[in-house]
Amino acid sequence: MKPLLLLHGALGSKSQLEPLRQKLEQNRRIVFTLNFSGHSGEPFQPNFGIAAFADDVIRFMNKQLLSQVDVFGYSMGGYVAVWLAHKFPERIGKIYTLGTKFDWSPESAQKEVRKLDPIKIQEKIPAFARILEHRHAPNDWKVLLEKTSAMMLELGNLPMLTEPVFKSIMHRTVILLGDRDDMADRSYSEQVVTWMPNAVFRLMDETPHPIEKVDLQKLLLMMEL
Repeated sequence: MKPLLLLHGALGSKSQLEPLRQKLEQNRRIVFTLNFSGHSGEPFQPNFGIAAFADDVIRFMNKQLLSQVDVFGYSMGGYVAVWLAHKFPERIGKIYTLGTKFDWSPESAQKEVRKLDPIKIQEKIPAFARILEHRHAPNDWKVLLEKTSAMMLELGNLPMLTEPVFKSIMHRTVILLGDRDDMADRSYSEQVVTWMPNAVFRLMDETPHPIEKVDLQKLLLMMEL
């Protein structure tokens, strides 16, 4: 059984996936986690975005002497996982995504970027601002928001995962989505599965987007782990 690498979402960190890592290790999986560049104190790289995060993964795998891994990607981490399978197919085994937004357009990107205004976050949800400040120190969390917004706008104008890319990915893929997820689009996720030669879609009931609110035992059952 291959090692399993867990990838966090936008504005996240590997610490958010620690409960899942522990669950998986109880099931005797060998599990790795990492922080993407610019997150949780990791230095910003000259480039910031999906391709740069994929390069983070390959550097991590090389450092850990991992020739191939299965990958679980939460939210943006799922986008990175599928991109990795496209760019580095020989390094990736099975793919699992949860709550991943695949339907990027100028309109949907603008919608997400409006949620990332640091001034509004400080005014309306100061507790979240404090979480971001603590999670990403010593980096400036406002800079991270700015770079994440730019990444989303770029994805909206030029999505990296397109129909031809999805059709080229032969890896066994399980696309998971909560029925209460307010970020990823269910119909588009189901469409993606029809493009991928070896993919399935599974809907998790009573499940919102935040990973902290996901029933991990239910998740493992649906991943068949």
